[in-house]
Amino acid sequence: MKALMITTTTAIQWQRSPSSSKFNHASPKPPPFSSCLRLEGPGNAEISESSNGEAKKHTEVWQLFKEAQQNILYLNKQRLKAMRELDRTNKEKQLLLDKIEQLELERQSGAVKDKLSYCWEMLLRIDSMVLTGMISTDEASDLRRLIMDHKESIDDLLVDTLQKKDVEFLAALRHFSDRRKKNGFYIVHICTEMAPLISVGSMASYITGLSRALQRKGHLVEVILPKYESLNLNEVQGLHKIEVESYSYFNGQLHGNRIWTGVVCGIGVTLIEPQYYSSFFSRERVYGYPDDFERFSYFSRASLDYIVKSGKHPDVLHIHNWETAIIGPLFWDIFANQGLGGTRLLWTCHNLNMSHLEHPDKLELCGLDPARLHRPDRLQDNEKTHLVNILKGGIVYANKIIIMSSIQSKSKVISSQNQGLEPTLNIHKDKLAISPFGFDSSTWDPSKDNFLPENYSVDSMEGKTTCKVALQKYMGLFENDSKIVVGCILSEGSDVDMVNLKALARNAIGRGVQFIVMGNGNMPDTSRGLESLEDELKDKDLRVVLRYDEELSHLIFAGSDIILCQSFHDPIFQAPLKALKYGAAPIALTSENYKFRYFVDHDFESTKFSRFISSTFGNLSLDEALNEFKNNSSNWKQNVMEGMRMDFSWDAECCDIHVSAYTALKNL
Repeated sequence: MKALMITTTTAIQWQRSPSSSKFNHASPKPPPFSSCLRLEGPGNAEISESSNGEAKKHTEVWQLFKEAQQNILYLNKQRLKAMRELDRTNKEKQLLLDKIEQLELERQSGAVKDKLSYCWEMLLRIDSMVLTGMISTDEASDLRRLIMDHKESIDDLLVDTLQKKDVEFLAALRHFSDRRKKNGFYIVHICTEMAPLISVGSMASYITGLSRALQRKGHLVEVILPKYESLNLNEVQGLHKIEVESYSYFNGQLHGNRIWTGVVCGIGVTLIEPQYYSSFFSRERVYGYPDDFERFSYFSRASLDYIVKSGKHPDVLHIHNWETAIIGPLFWDIFANQGLGGTRLLWTCHNLNMSHLEHPDKLELCGLDPARLHRPDRLQDNEKTHLVNILKGGIVYANKIIIMSSIQSKSKVISSQNQGLEPTLNIHKDKLAISPFGFDSSTWDPSKDNFLPENYSVDSMEGKTTCKVALQKYMGLFENDSKIVVGCILSEGSDVDMVNLKALARNAIGRGVQFIVMGNGNMPDTSRGLESLEDELKDKDLRVVLRYDEELSHLIFAGSDIILCQSFHDPIFQAPLKALKYGAAPIALTSENYKFRYFVDHDFESTKFSRFISSTFGNLSLDEALNEFKNNSSNWKQNVMEGMRMDFSWDAECCDIHVSAYTALKNL
């Protein structure tokens, strides 16, 4: 168990009530020794000696008092620490018992794996049989469709055959000839991140969250990734190396790739490991190397070669950011006529400002014709015309485009500074849509959150009061549910305006607000800034936690009335979405003189989240929010409750927008 690093004034203050002076932080002063007169002259020696004796006695008493006080402080700190550790131990014990009970029930019911996991083990087994030449690509396509159409019952009928040899498994599949009408899409993501295997930016949680949501709605999703050396392979269920290499073209030759398959969070995953270019993905970082174009163009081409050789016929190839945008021209110039005539492309971009420019000749590495693509209507960069813009390839060659942005509308995205891509976006705007990010509602839901002392929901809010008092007690704040609590959790990798944060904290505390800030411990400058914040303010209503703690973060969201957010566009930590779900108002962490005026844009092509925030909390500074909380409590409560009722999970608007895009692709 990890210990929280909490800086506070003195531990004695945690037990102090406003009306009590028993644990006053100010130490009592020693008696005024000026009252012990020093007399001179004959006969006064005894008086002087007596006075000196009294002074020495007072000094000794004072020293004993100070030592006793320090001992009391130390014992109090240890007692509080022990109480916190005991509470945490009891919680962890209960979670462990619950998990054991759940696993036992699963063991008894034989449902240790879910249906999609069994389904994916069979599909990946078929891939292996294609690559070894055991079955044709046409038969593989039929068998895949057979499993996809019966994925709800496939585990009951064929699970026993998974442990058999390929010949017996194939025979069982061929006998399983009952068919029904196709439903749902078969989507293959070709991407560079996926949580929890490898996470750098917002793409990782997006790939996993969206894929799981799509599969819950009846679609089948597969993910193809590079086999980075830094992958967390412990998260892969049934990791299997296909014995036969898959060859792909690069730099004028065919090169072998080792193929690995497995299941992650119920999603089929294929990992491509180059043999000759083994150094491409055996590095410390995922991005940021001079040969990034070579690395990811190799991976993109290898993914397409693998899909064709394994006989896959996905409805949609879903590609992402500039790293796999090169698949656009590769697909239409080379692969569309290799059995993928019914497949369409969807390109998603998380940041249009992250483009990648290269010399046109480099396109030859993956088999493309530079002369054909170095044109204004294709990959030629709009500003540096002697170069090609790889990201532009995604815009031009994809059948549909989705830009991930929780707050910007379609018109804002097109008109923003996007590395000179505005003309290209305008030309292709009819195939462009905006989607918000989602969040994992299975982990972040106050109605079933195991980290909370009492659960609650929008229909039963009593538990939120319990959580507030529990947070106050845990942090050593005065326990009063009528006090306003402002929480702020600083996410890793985000810039923090520490001067502004100090000003906000000072002003809020001056208005009687309890203020809790949590850092992440991985950013030294931020940690030093938080320590400075504590040292400068030294207030009984301020608590600072230097390191991120998962359990405490849940309690901060549940116990706070307001959550200060570094940005409303927060695709990684997703503080605004969590705040709304837990009944706290998300307020922008900006200076008191600046407001999010871009929310005046009520474009109908903006997201539901953007429209809701713009009409409720988006334009409020913290000072204005406190005024609204106190002076217009009924409207404030109504907005908070409405936010709790709205569904911002991956299954909601984000999934719906993607399904709409896939449906439009099917009709092309």
